[in-house]
Parts: sequence; structure tokens; C-alpha cells
Amino acid sequence: MKRGIFVFAGLITVSLLLGALSGWAQTTATKSGQPASPGAPAANPLKVALLDWYKANTTTSFTVGNLPDGIAFDGANIWTANFNDGTVSKLQANDGTPLGTFTIGAGVEPFGVTFDGANIWVSNVAAGTVTKLQAGTGKILGTFTVGSNPGWMAFDGANIWVPNGTNTLTKLRASDGKNLGNFAVTFSPIATAFDGTNIWVVCGGTAGGVVSKVRASDGTVLGTYSVGTAPTGIAFDGVNMWVANRGDGTVTKLQASTGNVLGTFSLDAGMAPYGVAFDGSNIWVSSSEGTAELRTSDGGIAARFPGQNGAGVAFDGANIWVALSHTVQKY
Repeated sequence: MKRGIFVFAGLITVSLLLGALSGWAQTTATKSGQPASPGAPAANPLKVALLDWYKANTTTSFTVGNLPDGIAFDGANIWTANFNDGTVSKLQANDGTPLGTFTIGAGVEPFGVTFDGANIWVSNVAAGTVTKLQAGTGKILGTFTVGSNPGWMAFDGANIWVPNGTNTLTKLRASDGKNLGNFAVTFSPIATAFDGTNIWVVCGGTAGGVVSKVRASDGTVLGTYSVGTAPTGIAFDGVNMWVANRGDGTVTKLQASTGNVLGTFSLDAGMAPYGVAFDGSNIWVSSSEGTAELRTSDGGIAARFPGQNGAGVAFDGANIWVALSHTVQKY
């Protein structure tokens, strides 16, 4: 009986914790007595399983290839595109165990990496190509020509969107890599994100920092919006788009439905923001001088973590992963 009582009590405790966390998500924005913003992203209740009661040092580092840049989660594993050695690394997400290093090609300069639900896609800057790998084995399934200097890609549920330095956006059918169109954008596009309906393209060329909103069905540009200088990474939080502006050390928050700027938030002096990811509650931004965790409600810095030359950022459902010079850090 005692064992049954303990189990029952434990279930009650977890239920209370989930209920409290749900209530916190609803009331955080109302502490000042004002109603919460409609559509604001709620806290991620799955993170209660981490038993992360206080800000302990839980950072762990794992070695990958030379100069990892893009990073992605495939539902079980972390993949990095290793720019300087023409490879892709695969790590088991729960403990960082290396599961393989796969050669894309000498001198191709892998940059972005994206998961389509079954396969991994890698953009190769020097080669002007995108490589498709089987996620289970790392076997190369095909290499497809796109524009020059392809960047960080996005998957829309059926297609892969590739930003090219030639001021174009290439749409590839994920099933077979067929080119479904090249669409004109502006200012040297470098990264993309999908909001459930549209593709957002970060354009960080010398003419100024903007992001363009592109209709996924036909590639029509629906709007172009100013952000900070030399924007790089972009992420969607379920309601808004977040853009890391490497040139001026800021992060811009845009309303996805309208493109309106909801805020521009400065990081610490010397930090050059690069990659962005959403963890279900907060925004994580890598930079040249460490990683910052920002509150989605007001853009304030909730925490800072060391680690120079941060590039891509990914969330695995419980932890954040950041690509550094020769390693990835897990928070």
C-alpha cells in the first residue's frame, strides 16, 4: 500500500506542477494588472520534466567538425554543418554521443542544415548546391544545384526553401529535389524561417537590413520590413518573428501577421547576434561573445551564457544547442 500511496502522491505532485506552470504562463503578462497580450506564446509545460528548479550550471560541450555553422534537430539527434571540413556531424541529443561524421565534399563549405521529417538537407556555400542525406544512415540521396552562396534553409511541410546570394529564393520539392521555382528577393538573402503559411527571408546585404515575407504557395513577396544592420538568424515563436542583427548588436521582434516592428532589443556591448531559436518559452540568441536567453514578453535578457563565436542555434524539445568553433554546447 505504501508504494501505491507514493505513486499516487507523485502523480498529484506532477499534476499540481503542470497546473501551476499553466497558470504561470497565463498570468506572467498580467502581473502589472494589465490583461495578457492575445496570442502570446505560453510557457512550454514539457520542460517541467527537466526538474530545473534553479539556474544551475548545466552546460555541456561536445566536439564536432571544424567550424560548425548551421544546426538542426531531427526528433532524436542533432546535426551540424561543418563549414571548414566539408562534413556533417550527427550527435545523439540525449547524451551527445557521436553517431557519425558524413562527408559532403572537399571545399564545398557546408553552411545550413534543415530536417524535413525524414531527411537532412545541407546547403553548400562554395558549391552553390544543396545535399540531401537520409537521416537514419547519413547516406547521400542527391545533390541539387541552386544559386550561389546558399544559406540557412526552411522546410514548409512539403518543400525546402533556399536563400541564395544572387538575390533569389529557390523552392525545392523535398521528395525528389525538383526545382519548383526561383523567386526574386533583395539584399543578399542569408536565412529563412516558416511561420506556418509564409516564408520569411533575412536579407542582410550592404543596402540595409530587411526581412521579406513570401507566400509559400507561389513565391509572391507580400511585404518587406526594415530590421537592424546585417541581420542573420531568424526564428518564429508561434506569433512573432525574431531577427538577430549582427551589425548593430540588436534583436528585432516583428508581428508575423502584419510585419510591424514590436521592439528592438539591445544585447550587451560587443555581442554580435547570429543565430536564433525559440524554446517554447523564450528566445535564444548566439553571438560572438556568448549566448543570451531573451523573454518573449519584453525582449529582456533572462540569462547569459559564455561561449565565443556562436553560430546556429537549435532546440531539441528540452535543451538548447549552440554551434561554436569546434564544438556544440548543450544548455
